[in-house]
Amino acid sequence: MAGGVRRKSPGSPSPLWGKLHTLWQDKHLVLFKTQYTLLVVSVLWFLEIGFNAWVIQKVAYTEIDWKAYMDEVEGVINGTYDYTKLKGDTGPLVYPAGFVYIFTVLYYITSHGVNIRLAQYLFAAFYLITLLLVFRIYHRTKKVPPYVFFFVLAVSVKMNVLLFAPGLLFLLISEFGLIRTIPKLSLCAGIQLLLGLPFLLENPVGYMSQAFDLGRQFMFKWTVNWRFLPEWLFLDRYFHLILLASHLLALLLFALRRWKRPGESIFDLLKDPSKRKAPAQKTTMVLILFTSNFIGMCFSRSLHYQFYVWYFHTLPFLLWSGGVKKLAHLLRVLILGLIELSWNTYPSTIGSSAALHVSPPAETEEPTPEKDKGQ
Repeated sequence: MAGGVRRKSPGSPSPLWGKLHTLWQDKHLVLFKTQYTLLVVSVLWFLEIGFNAWVIQKVAYTEIDWKAYMDEVEGVINGTYDYTKLKGDTGPLVYPAGFVYIFTVLYYITSHGVNIRLAQYLFAAFYLITLLLVFRIYHRTKKVPPYVFFFVLAVSVKMNVLLFAPGLLFLLISEFGLIRTIPKLSLCAGIQLLLGLPFLLENPVGYMSQAFDLGRQFMFKWTVNWRFLPEWLFLDRYFHLILLASHLLALLLFALRRWKRPGESIFDLLKDPSKRKAPAQKTTMVLILFTSNFIGMCFSRSLHYQFYVWYFHTLPFLLWSGGVKKLAHLLRVLILGLIELSWNTYPSTIGSSAALHVSPPAETEEPTPEKDKGQ
């Protein structure tokens, strides 16, 4: 009608109805299509909230290191800044200053470490936030079918970020070149220096040797990954040096053969991006960081049960981003199951330990510009 208001046809469905209709038609494929990742992980995340609350309320508390951590930070609160004198029930303080500050806050929030139930809910919140960030990564990359996320449940997170450092360094150099990367590394070092300053002023040697003791000897009875070796070899320093050399060699090979763009020399990579022959291309950041961490896990001198959370959430991405295109979905799930079984066998056995070394995620894919889009 001229001059009148155009009325919406009663037969045209709303966008929401259209999405619901499409979802109903694909209901049998929801767990297999990556376009439904957000829906599936959202449901799982809310279920995880309820599951965590149930565990805290119904499952008996098991004391592991909480009391020791509270004893260590209590020493700092009482004025002890010499790291060699800070101890707990399970031994000396072996974590850097950032750990002390975080657990000092938790010390006061939990009434000097006495309110353990509150501490459990705080760590449940930390875990849920971490899980939310992990799910966001998987949603953005759309590499893994949603059904895999049913395996990513009920694991609290504590990760060794140093294992990500080689991959992060490669990314910084790729993005900024060597010269412009140095100030950013200096900033990272400066933050560490500032955090550790009270302890460095008191006993610098004691702080560095305790907080960053890379040569600390591990006990054979707790190892998960090297149980199939004789104990004398596990404790041998030459074996540790071989692992270190193998770790560095693996990182170098991945940097040259997998992370670097085909046809790009390592010397071009060190240059300022504006002076490179080929234009800078978007880098597969998630893949490089996850691979760097996984390589570190493979060559660790010893892995204990709680270390599983250092790489657990990255395993699906590595398996479904692999270069072996025809690797069956069922086989990938079986690999996840074998790794899970290895970490849940207590005490570790020769078989469970060896299984970790024969069931790695699939080989990472060759980087190409087309595959980098959206990552």
